[in-house]
Amino acid sequence: MAINQTQQPLDAGRPVPEADERRSAAEPRPDAGPGARQHPEQAHRQRPSALEQAGGVRGLIYSALPVLAFVIGNNIGGLKTAIIAALALSVVIAAERLLRKESIMPAVGGVFGVAIAAGISWWTGSAKDYFLIGIWSNLAAALVFGISVLVRRPLAGVLWNSMTGKGAAWQEDRRSRRDFSIATIVLTVIFAARFAVQQYLYEADEVGTLGTAKIIMGYPLLAVGLLAVAWAARASHRRLRAAEHAEH
Repeated sequence: MAINQTQQPLDAGRPVPEADERRSAAEPRPDAGPGARQHPEQAHRQRPSALEQAGGVRGLIYSALPVLAFVIGNNIGGLKTAIIAALALSVVIAAERLLRKESIMPAVGGVFGVAIAAGISWWTGSAKDYFLIGIWSNLAAALVFGISVLVRRPLAGVLWNSMTGKGAAWQEDRRSRRDFSIATIVLTVIFAARFAVQQYLYEADEVGTLGTAKIIMGYPLLAVGLLAVAWAARASHRRLRAAEHAEH
């Protein structure tokens, strides 16, 4: 018996943890929330940037190519050539996206949007009408976003917190409403500027310049708006989290 006792490990007096307990020590608890499953720096790196939310560099190029093809085609061979070029290129882009196993909705949406714009232009017989839907969509967006600020329900906050599942707690925080109002105003100005510039070029019948303006004022300006939304969301999240910790 004495020999057996000396052969026991030095920590025999401490209870040996079960396998489940050892695994739980190395892994985060399920109720610890997604933030506990990764290092804070990793979580920060995984947060999509404004450029990524706008589709990345590839998204910027894809959005510009059909417009560019339409303008070049119109200059070379007229309206029919422009429509064929824009539609053909949008189909090629959609096929490339599907081959890369990306989401089918952007691919189908891109072809559908170009087809509608081209159909309106073909029906009216005017190349500038290719941009008509986009011009008036910007005005509608500017009005909706602007009105949301006036009624104290800034649309940037409503959309962001709905998509991220944050709920409506931000609406009870005055500073969060203010920050999201600022972000919404930035988006309102972007949409309004798009409408003003492109409508002016439309009335002047400057098809080539109109296409250039659509490209320049497209995703690049939207990325600026998304930066404003991301700033408001981060500030709101920090305040709400601090208030929640203070209550506990």
